[in-house]
Amino acid sequence: MDIVTSLLLESIKASTPLLLATLGEIYTERSGILNLGIEGIMAIGAFTGFFVAYTTRSLPLSLLAAATIGILLSSLHAISSITFKANQTVSGLALAMLGLGISSVAGSKYVGLPLTLTLQPIRIPYLASVPIAGAFFNQDFLVYFSLILSIFMWFFLNRTKYGLQIIAVGENPSAADASGINVELVRYLCTLFGGALEGLAGAYISLAYLPGWIDGMTQGRGWIAIALTVLSLWDPLKGILVALAFGSIDALQYVLQPYGIPVSLLNSLPYVVTIVVMAVATILLAKRRVRPPSALGTPYIRE
Repeated sequence: MDIVTSLLLESIKASTPLLLATLGEIYTERSGILNLGIEGIMAIGAFTGFFVAYTTRSLPLSLLAAATIGILLSSLHAISSITFKANQTVSGLALAMLGLGISSVAGSKYVGLPLTLTLQPIRIPYLASVPIAGAFFNQDFLVYFSLILSIFMWFFLNRTKYGLQIIAVGENPSAADASGINVELVRYLCTLFGGALEGLAGAYISLAYLPGWIDGMTQGRGWIAIALTVLSLWDPLKGILVALAFGSIDALQYVLQPYGIPVSLLNSLPYVVTIVVMAVATILLAKRRVRPPSALGTPYIRE
């Protein structure tokens, strides 16, 4: 296998948890809710996925459990932000710390235990043999799922009545409410849906990308997903591109290690790039007058 194909294979795997988390946050923010708790949801999703797979030896059950715990955690943020109109930034940060804390305590006895049951590649005949591009057709179930889901989410958001309702709620909840849309229900559903995908994103790390469990294994990917949501311009299809780009940076670490580059420098590469790209993107977005959903982060109080 040549180095380009090998790098692409690793890049796709590295980008998958970023893509799943980004897709979840895109819908959450499109409805007007800012969730900064993604890191905590991913962390507890990673532990839940590992724990259930380790104890039950059932991958479907472990993925379901990770998605469920993501829904439960995000529901705390939804109740706080939507029902009680709390500050969404504070609520999200509290959720991040809660998820990281619970996963650390609950997973302390399981650090380093081997996990033999992992997501395996599903090779698509003929297509997987295509040079370089064939790397996309020799991946596991969640990779295919995340790519198909991106397309479906884009279509649903931009081409269906319910998707347009999400956009309306995020842009002008008062007008949406006046037209008969249940603003709180839409925001609840989008926040819980986002939590499910973020839980799956965490599970993908412990079941496929870095099989096993270690404390802090999400390594800030939840924070990166928040940045990718902005870089994707809140568009699920663009989310594929930005996630793959940052996944490539992550995967590049393993390619450059044999050349004697310090590991600490390689580990910091994704975060340094995130800061630089966000700074540049902020300037470019301002010039293009591209903005986030108008009601993002603002509680809706019905008059």
